[in-house]
Amino acid sequence: MTMTTPPTPSRAVSVPGLAEELRISIARLSRRLRTLRPATEGDRGGRGPLTLTQFAALAAIERHGSMTPRELADHEKVQPPSMTRVIAYLEEEGLVARSPHPTDGRQVVLNATEAGTALLADERRRKEAWLARRLGELTDDEREILRRAAPIIDRLSRS
Repeated sequence: MTMTTPPTPSRAVSVPGLAEELRISIARLSRRLRTLRPATEGDRGGRGPLTLTQFAALAAIERHGSMTPRELADHEKVQPPSMTRVIAYLEEEGLVARSPHPTDGRQVVLNATEAGTALLADERRRKEAWLARRLGELTDDEREILRRAAPIIDRLSRS
């Protein structure tokens, strides 16, 4: 893997220059990780991989536990009718299951199934293995810089 030349000091020192460098680098890394998705998903009857929206919805349900369809739509910042289609597909694939809401009989809650959790775990393993190989190509000092930057980048992503 070829490493790119670091930004020129004058651009990286300014806040706008740093913002530009981070935006480009994070977008490239994110795009590269997305390309690691399998071309087909044999365990799901030969159907293609989930769309990014479907994958994000499944991951949100797994990460946050039981969610109503409305909570999921709000979390993913999509309109409820769009989320209804996503949920229907995930349910049809056996990746999520509906169950009665514990306090409101008019609603349902969504939970990831074992198959959904397994699919997410496999995807995470694949991406983390790729990233670990790339990190192994860096120097100890470069890895330490990234280790220290990771919580800062995470905090930025949550703001």
